[in-house]
Amino acid sequence: WGGQAMEDYLSAIDALAKEPFVDSDRLGAVGASYGGYSVFQLAGIHENRFRSFISHAGVFNLESMYGTTEELFFVNWDIGGPYWDESNAAARRSYREFNPIRQVDQWDTPILITQGGKDYRVPMGQSQEAFQAAQLQGIKSRFVLFPEENHWILSPQNGIAWQREFFRWLNETL
Repeated sequence: WGGQAMEDYLSAIDALAKEPFVDSDRLGAVGASYGGYSVFQLAGIHENRFRSFISHAGVFNLESMYGTTEELFFVNWDIGGPYWDESNAAARRSYREFNPIRQVDQWDTPILITQGGKDYRVPMGQSQEAFQAAQLQGIKSRFVLFPEENHWILSPQNGIAWQREFFRWLNETL
């Protein structure tokens, strides 16, 4: 999940930041699910490109994700299998090099983390771990839990609340 994908994100934002209609001092990264993972990964490697992050239902710790998700297809297919399989070079590389927890000591940018309480694909603990890491490092952060939602925010009322949090965060941090 990391590697070239992250390099592509950074190359794209560097190219976009050069456009005259872009305020390069007010860039943020936002993502959900794999995009939420991307936000957590980018937070450790962005080298001051972004001023704000928003992650919804993102994977923060590939190892704990493997043990808690109800959907092993993605972690087996995309990541390469279980983290304990030392004979599997692809999986070993993913868990060692592309696990956001490996770069969390480089985090320094405000981050909003949102999550559905009934998300069994990317369990709530992923967001809790990321929020805890940000808080313990003194990084401006907010965790918003939607207890009755799953991997997506589907109810109209919660959708409105999610949008309010989203834009409030951007107003505060950009």
